[in-house]
This record gives sequence, structure tokens and C-alpha cells, in this order.
Amino acid sequence: MSPTIELPPPEPESCLITSRVSSHKGGTLVDEEVRDLGAHERRVSDPDGYRPASCARCGHRGLHVHCYRERQPRGDERMPRVIRIVQYICAGSGCGATWRILPMFLARHLWRAWATVERVSKPGEHAVQCDDAPTLPTVPVPERTERRWRARLAASARVLVVLLATSSGAVLEDLAVRAGIDATRGELVVAHADLAGIAAGERLSTLAALVHRLERGIRLM
Repeated sequence: MSPTIELPPPEPESCLITSRVSSHKGGTLVDEEVRDLGAHERRVSDPDGYRPASCARCGHRGLHVHCYRERQPRGDERMPRVIRIVQYICAGSGCGATWRILPMFLARHLWRAWATVERVSKPGEHAVQCDDAPTLPTVPVPERTERRWRARLAASARVLVVLLATSSGAVLEDLAVRAGIDATRGELVVAHADLAGIAAGERLSTLAALVHRLERGIRLM
């Protein structure tokens, strides 16, 4: 009988690994300091609360409030039905880039709070159990959505590992080495949480924000 050959994880969907830095005039920025709804509501109620110091496209230091958009997170009764998101526009001559500022706890493309995605997809399930963790109010997530999230976490993290390894940061290089080039995205989440001491409930949001900061458009999930 031939020995079992361990196959590498499947490649991720193209939407997860396509950079948008040069192809889009503006986009989304994630504020990594805003980790809960209360902090977001305080920031978004002040026109200066989320205002970037400079345009991420041209470096101009003048940005004005352009509009307010709405996000409607699902699957978590702690979240309001609608959350306002502020968008700024660069006042630099010939630029006009617009930037949506997203709090770290909201997933960019999944229309959920990251805590909801983490609760359902359970990255590194054995590592995130905590006897003292509070019981959170939940809303059922469709099985098809759950399967898609789990499949994405089971996909190859090769692009993310290379991104971390070339980021010119010793800690991130260490993370890339710990995870390894053949790690899945779920394994990378657990390695990052262990290295940085990230609590359950913020494991996906923290790594997703880090990846987005290093290369806009590259997605964890």
C-alpha cells in the first residue's frame, strides 16, 4: 500500500489575493484602534473623529467629509441594524480620492462583524476555547455561508505568509517563519494570535486589519 501523501492546502479564491493599491482611486482604510461599537459611535459622531492625517494616495494633508454610508451587520444581536461609516475625499489638486474608514470590528466584504465570523468559522477551534468567555447573543448564519468561510480558512496562506515575511518587520517575519509557507489561513490566524497574545473574538479582525494595512485589497477571508 502506498504511503499517504499530505497534499498542500487548496489555493484561495482570486478575490482574496488581488491587490487594489494601484487600480483604485481611493478605497477603504481600517482604523485598528476602533475595536468596539462604542468607540466607533464616538468617532463617527465627530467630523474629525476618523479624519486621516493625509491622503493615502497622494499624501495631501487636507481631507473633507464626503458622505456617510451604511453597513448592516448580520448575525449578532449586539450590533444595531445600521452602522454609519464616514467617507472622506482628498482636497489635493488632481487627486479627489475618496476613503471609507472602517472600524476594525467590521469585516470589509462579509457584511458581518468579525466576531460573528470567528464564532461561526472557529479558526483553530482547539486554541480559542475559554471557560470564562461570556455567552454572546447570536443569530443563525446560513450553512452555505459557514461552509464558505471555513473553506477560505482552509485555503493556502502562501500569499499572506510572503507578504508578512517581506514587510521589513522582525515580528512579522517571525510570524511568517512560525506559520510556514504551506500554512492554511486558519493556521496563520492561530499562529498570529499566539504570537501577539490576541484574545478570542479578535483573532480574525486583528490579522485581517494587519494584512489590509500591508497591502490594500489582499484579504484574509
